Amino acid sequence: MNKNRLEAFSDGVIAIIITIMVLELKVPHTTGYAALAPLLPVFLSYVLSFVYIGIYWNNHHHMLHTVSRISGGMLWANLHLLFWLSLFPFATGWMGENHFAALPTALYGTVLLLAALAYWLLQRSIIRSQGAGSLLAHAVGRDLKGKLSPLVYALAVPAAFLHVWISQALYVLVALSWLIPDRRIERALSESRQ
Repeated sequence: MNKNRLEAFSDGVIAIIITIMVLELKVPHTTGYAALAPLLPVFLSYVLSFVYIGIYWNNHHHMLHTVSRISGGMLWANLHLLFWLSLFPFATGWMGENHFAALPTALYGTVLLLAALAYWLLQRSIIRSQGAGSLLAHAVGRDLKGKLSPLVYALAVPAAFLHVWISQALYVLVALSWLIPDRRIERALSESRQ
C-alpha cells in the first residue's frame, strides 16, 4: 500500500488542529495593550502547543520517509496518534482560559503523555512491519529521548497539583529537547543512499 494517502491525511488533520487552536485567540473588542493582557495565558498555551504540533509533524514527516510500504496496523497506529493530537486544541484552550490552573495543566500533560505513547506505538508498528533491520529501526536505535519524554510527562501531571509552574517547566523542557529536529533519521536516510 502506498504511503501518500497516509501522509496527506495526516498533514490535513495536523493543519486543522493548528487552525482550531488559533481560533481560541479571541480578538479584543477594545484597543490598547491592556486589552491584550487577558489573552496572554491563552497565547502562551497556544505557542507551546503550536511548537509541540510542529515537532510531531516534523518527526512524523521524517519517520514516514523511512517507510517503503504501509500496513493496516500502521494505519490504525497513525489514527491513534492523530486522535491524541486532535485533543490538543481542547487541552490548550482549557489550560489557557483558566490561567494554567492545576487540573487543566494536568490534563494537558496527560494529552502530551498519551500522544507520546501513540507516537511510540506508531514507530513500533512501522519497525514491526518493516523489520528489525529496517531503516527506522537503525535510525532510532535505543531512542533515549523518546523513552525519557513520556517519563517526564508522567512526572509533570501530578506535579501540576503541587505547583503548576513545575509542570509547565517540564513541558517546555521536553519541547526544547525536541525543538532541534531529530537528525537520526536524516542520517540513516543519507547513509542508505550512499
